[in-house]
Parts: sequence; C-alpha cells; structure tokens
Amino acid sequence: MFKKINKPWGYEEILEVNKKFMFKKLFMKKNNRCSLQYHNVKKELVYVISGKLQITIKKKKKNIYKILKKGENILISPKTIHRMKAITNCTYLEASTPELYDVVRIEDDYKRVK
Repeated sequence: MFKKINKPWGYEEILEVNKKFMFKKLFMKKNNRCSLQYHNVKKELVYVISGKLQITIKKKKKNIYKILKKGENILISPKTIHRMKAITNCTYLEASTPELYDVVRIEDDYKRVK
C-alpha cells in the first residue's frame, strides 16, 4: 500500500497499514508544526531521516522540548500530549500501532480542531 496525503505543513506517505502496525514517511517544511494532539490507543515511534525535528511533550502542564537530529528517535505512548515542529526541512519515519484515525487535536495552526 502506498498513499500520499498532502498536509498544510508538508505531506505524509502511508507505506504500510495492516492489523499489527502502520508505517509512514513524513516531510515537514521548516518552521511548520502539526497539531498539539494525543492518541487514545496508538503508540508511535518517530525516527528522523534528515533535518531537525522538535518534539514537544506536555507533562503536568509543563512543556518538555526535545530536538531530534538524523538517526535519533522517540517513543510516544498513548495519552501523551505531543507536537512535532520542523526546525529545518525535515523527513522522518513513523512506525506505530495501526489505529489510523486515532488522533485528538487540542490546538492546530491550520484550524483543524473539531
């Protein structure tokens, strides 16, 4: 399976979805960011291929910032409030459990919060 989905911040390519996992390649444009979000069930691993990606994790009303560079990764557990922001143009992989539509948006620069 291969499906490219354009996003306001860049695009994602769904490379595989099956009963056990989902695998995506994402490109985020410099100074853009995705929604501040969490997943009820989905667990994901983010691995940077190129560029610099800032991950914001919200814990007890505090923001924790981590910048990932090429070859670095982070595991995001369910219910963890998080956001990715491209410090430079950035390409990264996301391997996760297969819940394709398990996203709860809290804030969004592109007005996609429902």
